[in-house]
Amino acid sequence: MEGVVHTGSDASAFRECFSLTWKNPYVLRLAFSAGIGGLLFGYDTGVISGALLYIRDDFKSVDRHTVLQESIVSMAVAGAIIGAAIGGWMNDRFGRRTAILIADFLFFVGAVIMASAPGAPLLIVGRVFVGLGVGMASMTSPLYISEASPAKIRGALVSTNGFLITGGQFLSYLINLAFTKAPGTWRWMLGIAGLPALVQFVLMLLLPESPRWLYRKGREEEAKVILRKIYPAEDVEKEIQDLKESVEAEIKEEGSAKINIMKLLKTKTVRRGLIAGVGLQVFQQFVGINTVMYYSPTIVQLAGFASNRTALLLSLITAGLNALGSIVSIYFIDRTGRKKLLLISLFGVAISLGLLAGVFHETTTHAPMISQVETSHFSNYTCPDYSSARNPGSWDCMKCLKASSPDCGFCASPTNKLLPGACLLSNDTVKDLCHGESRWYTRGCPSNFGWLALIGLALYIISFSPGMGTAPWIVNSEIYPLRFRGVCGGIAATANWISNLIVAQSFLSLTEAIGTSWTFLIFGVISVVALLFVIVYVPETKGLPIEEIEKMLETRTLHFRFWERSHRSDEKSQAV
Repeated sequence: MEGVVHTGSDASAFRECFSLTWKNPYVLRLAFSAGIGGLLFGYDTGVISGALLYIRDDFKSVDRHTVLQESIVSMAVAGAIIGAAIGGWMNDRFGRRTAILIADFLFFVGAVIMASAPGAPLLIVGRVFVGLGVGMASMTSPLYISEASPAKIRGALVSTNGFLITGGQFLSYLINLAFTKAPGTWRWMLGIAGLPALVQFVLMLLLPESPRWLYRKGREEEAKVILRKIYPAEDVEKEIQDLKESVEAEIKEEGSAKINIMKLLKTKTVRRGLIAGVGLQVFQQFVGINTVMYYSPTIVQLAGFASNRTALLLSLITAGLNALGSIVSIYFIDRTGRKKLLLISLFGVAISLGLLAGVFHETTTHAPMISQVETSHFSNYTCPDYSSARNPGSWDCMKCLKASSPDCGFCASPTNKLLPGACLLSNDTVKDLCHGESRWYTRGCPSNFGWLALIGLALYIISFSPGMGTAPWIVNSEIYPLRFRGVCGGIAATANWISNLIVAQSFLSLTEAIGTSWTFLIFGVISVVALLFVIVYVPETKGLPIEEIEKMLETRTLHFRFWERSHRSDEKSQAV
């Protein structure tokens, strides 16, 4: 149906997708080559979570200053905001293929800079370069796949981009785990990201430009040559005619009136669509997903698992569940509906965040005490704040970790981690003197509740990924009138990246200022607000043509009984 982006696919659509791509490997080559952009996007968002553990070990300034850790993570997001904005203009001016090539170049340069960085400043510069590439690739890759795929399997091929993103995150955790014992650890983790960028650069050099862009630029013969490679002989002439009519209508529509913010806000259907679309994108970030993806190993350590390798291994579970959730979404999004899936997702997110808040509260309030006897075994390395404390008998592990002049760590008892331990200076010498890495705590304290934190993280990902992970993007592709979709989609995507930046830049500071428990509780409250927002402002767009969605937004009324099937929608679906 013209104007509707079908990103969900049922089983028959997948069978047809595999059948057609098997018969025409050229289509699969186009989709796979462009899809590496999604893989790069996912790899970058996942790899920093593990690399940060070892960056802290190498650069003590990063370990001491939370703002540096947050900057290393979030500067890629800041670069992505700029990259997405520049990418939109570059896509129209120079073409989709050229934009992907430039994104690969930026990503490769960023990976080289990060791998060779002598300190935090250059590392942050490398992250900005990577962010620019990610921002451009995140919007260009699905666009290229969409415009270079046969109409019958376009939805299935485009929907795989989301799977490649989560697959890239899972791959990053595997790479992190593989290099934990290698010299240079985090340099390999960040530097190896340049390889897929280089592979995609070479593959894209051998592929053509998007036929739609070529046709739009008057290079009609070039576009027809590509279309004849993509489509079966019996379909190609119809596709060329449809493309011609679509481009002509698009040009005519653009010339009829300029779009500006005031026009958008004055148009009732667009304004209501923007409230729903932008709201979903903002809530997607403010319920805390990227605190889990960017800081998952750190959260695991805060839950009481001291070893970097153990933290990475356990975090691999969350990345795998996230990839699995994207597959579940592809299967259920058109069966269950966007709104119902969003509400189920948010309900699970709220429950899991409540569980995490409770776990970290118990971890904090039941921390092992500090023993003067255990501490005396390391007399030359006693934490200065503990030595000068008026009432050292009241000190526990959490109070020891909060000491900051200088930073201190907790050395657990060699017989039982939960018994009173020592409060010592935090440095590599003391870490080696303590009874192994698994007994040395600088982020969180040993606890009996750590396994509950893992359950909470797993439940969070299982709940988030199939609903809030994908539905906001799908709703934004459907909810706007065709003539406003480009600019409204850009506004919503920018809101998503800005929200991402705010969350990534503030998470560790929040955990230090108010504690991990209260931080997750805030995210939990936001998820409840998001649930109410979806009930009130987000319409169900499953199976509806654009005209029907416009009419629904025009006469928008509160409709709590979202689980009922729409007779008008059913009639439309049967008619189509």
